[in-house]
Amino acid sequence: MFDREYFMKHALNEARRAFDEDEVPVGAVMVHEGSIIGKGYNQIKTLKDPTAHAEMIVITQAASHLDNERLNGCSLYVTLEPCSMCVGAAILARLDKIIFGAWDPKTGACGSAINLIKPGLFNHTIELTGGILEAECRGILQEFFLQKR
Repeated sequence: MFDREYFMKHALNEARRAFDEDEVPVGAVMVHEGSIIGKGYNQIKTLKDPTAHAEMIVITQAASHLDNERLNGCSLYVTLEPCSMCVGAAILARLDKIIFGAWDPKTGACGSAINLIKPGLFNHTIELTGGILEAECRGILQEFFLQKR
């Protein structure tokens, strides 16, 4: 069985694709029964779509792959703590788990800026793990924004 770091490395590969395309380098993969069924990265500027976050892209891919709007049994791996929009989509999709790398104190909705994952808050609870390959996930973001300054 693969471990969390294995899948987070795949998410980091997606973040590097975003970096190379001058997008904020956030990457994500969706895992179901030990296999990646969706992968993506931020494409907000490319698609001219404020909802084109890595998480939203992989949720859409996974739903298409499973031919179901409910993603029971799925785990989302993402390099940055999801925002409120992405957490909302994860709850509606009924994801089992969110595993992320770097915490986001400004817009993170899994405990940093706000906690939408709090058990009992909604009709669906998602298991949460943060800080997987945190230094690498934070590092690519820091490098990106240093180049912008």
